[in-house]
Amino acid sequence: MEKDRADQRPDAQGRSLPVGPAGALIMLTLPLLALLMLVSTVAFPGAGVVALATGPALLTTVAGVAAYGLATGYPHDRFGACNTVTLIRAALAAGLAVPLVAAGAPMADAPFAWAVVAVAACALCLDGLDGWLARQSGLASAFGARFDMEVDALLGAILSLLALTMGKAGVWVLALGFLRYAFAAAGLVLPWLTRDLPPRMGRKTVCVIQIATLTALLAPPLQPPLSPVLAAMATALLIGSFGTDVLWLWRRR
Repeated sequence: MEKDRADQRPDAQGRSLPVGPAGALIMLTLPLLALLMLVSTVAFPGAGVVALATGPALLTTVAGVAAYGLATGYPHDRFGACNTVTLIRAALAAGLAVPLVAAGAPMADAPFAWAVVAVAACALCLDGLDGWLARQSGLASAFGARFDMEVDALLGAILSLLALTMGKAGVWVLALGFLRYAFAAAGLVLPWLTRDLPPRMGRKTVCVIQIATLTALLAPPLQPPLSPVLAAMATALLIGSFGTDVLWLWRRR
């Protein structure tokens, strides 16, 4: 059998040109950027240029950071379907950020809320697919795991902002979406927090619960006083998970 080769695209003469993982990332990102701009323009016709550029700007940032990761520590010669799925999840998360800055976004309308829930649910359902594809294709890597984790963090942050904007809970609901970034910021002051953590199924389970809860909160039937209770329960689980990791790191500082 042939060895795995880099992602390839034919040139004008029909020959195959290797583009490598970074090249494949760029070629996949460009149509996603165009699609984000098109969907944003159709969904929010009255939005300004800044609002319409929010989704593409976020996705471009994610792709730029991913390209750096590919260049500095990716051990494979193919980008692969697994990382493509993660990139698509990043595009879905970036699209959900647009109504946060679009003037006149119909946050209170049930059809709009259900559309947001559908997009978030799609991103959640794809969460386990990228890891499975990586294992099946032999493309599992520290880069892929980090890429997936950072997209999860971005999605959680955006969903928590949407939950706050839709009045599902108080400002404290942002803890459900921004605790990962608070942990990373603390690592700048306390270097022992930046040590690699061992795999833990409980951490992965709580992450799924976090995104699933934030997605459910955006559904029109969930309103106060039920929605803050649900958010508080998920926040408590997330704090407990981070607390477990911090304790593990502190003991080995």
